[in-house]
Amino acid sequence: MSSSLSASPSTSSLRAYGWDDAWAAEFAPYAAQGLLPGRVVRVDRGQCDLVTPEGIVRADTAFVTPHDPLRVICTGDWAAVDPEGVGDPRYVRAYLPRRTTFARSTSSKRSEGQVLATNVDHAIITVSLAVELDLGRIERFLALAWESGAQPLVVLSKADLVPDPVGLSYLVEDVETVAPGVQVLPVSSHTGEGLDVLRAVAASGTSVLLGVSGAGKSTLANTLLGEDVMDVRAARDVDGKGRHTTTTRNLLVLPGGGVLIDTPGLRGVGLWDAEAGVGQVFAEIEDLAGDCRFHDCAHESEPGCAVTAAIADGTLPERRLDSYRKLLRENQRLVAKTDARVRAEILKDWKRKGAAGRAALEAKRGRAR
Repeated sequence: MSSSLSASPSTSSLRAYGWDDAWAAEFAPYAAQGLLPGRVVRVDRGQCDLVTPEGIVRADTAFVTPHDPLRVICTGDWAAVDPEGVGDPRYVRAYLPRRTTFARSTSSKRSEGQVLATNVDHAIITVSLAVELDLGRIERFLALAWESGAQPLVVLSKADLVPDPVGLSYLVEDVETVAPGVQVLPVSSHTGEGLDVLRAVAASGTSVLLGVSGAGKSTLANTLLGEDVMDVRAARDVDGKGRHTTTTRNLLVLPGGGVLIDTPGLRGVGLWDAEAGVGQVFAEIEDLAGDCRFHDCAHESEPGCAVTAAIADGTLPERRLDSYRKLLRENQRLVAKTDARVRAEILKDWKRKGAAGRAALEAKRGRAR
């Protein structure tokens, strides 16, 4: 395909926001209708701000507000919007198929999914070194990041609070053990440590900053942007927690190239249909499981279990297996609420285990007689 559409004067300004020939090809049917391409930079109460060839415009999202919360328009989407002079307010008429989707489960009893960012290349998981590392939480973020289709990066922020290089290296190693295939980067906005590497990553596409409140995301965003765009407040000394200085998801162009989406601090990191992501985070366990005697081994007391053997000889920490089981169970419960087939499989498995337990008990009683 010719690149004339994506490089035309009307859309060349969008290249800084990630517009390319592939997006232009996807948008062609909407261009034929006279609609404008735009990338969503902020969503707020049924409306959104988009960057378009006409500049930043405000548009209503009523035409793209489905019942499925995973399909609502989100920061990072590429959309088709009314051109200038067509109605007041303008409307977003459609959005293009997403390349990647970062989603989590909500804390509501309805167990709905929530999209945090779309069309992201890098998921930058920000973890503060001002508090004790929570490896389980890091594993959760990583599972969601892998499931989204983005490449994760773990940034250990506030590295200047760990002045001992040996101590810092141990902390990096601890995180590396739970992040196979993921770069772990200590960073300090105060000293500049690690910022060149982080800037290089962020310059190559769209990145989303993720983490809990007080992790230092807004400070990192300001450092990458080269100006104080995001509000920053000090975290509490007692627990390192901060208030939500970012209340919406904002898409910002970086001066060195690339696009950054800053998100509010997440109190809950619930999985959402992330079985493949969990498998990626715990790749060593899934590799070991391939050597178990039984293909449906639960890695508990079965003979010939390669996973429990690895725990026994110290090559696999028991904490990793416990976390793996916990995340798989959580993900399965969420999927079962919306998938009757999965519910039936869970019930069948419960019955099988119950029958096996009763048979073992009867055998034990028989030996006792």
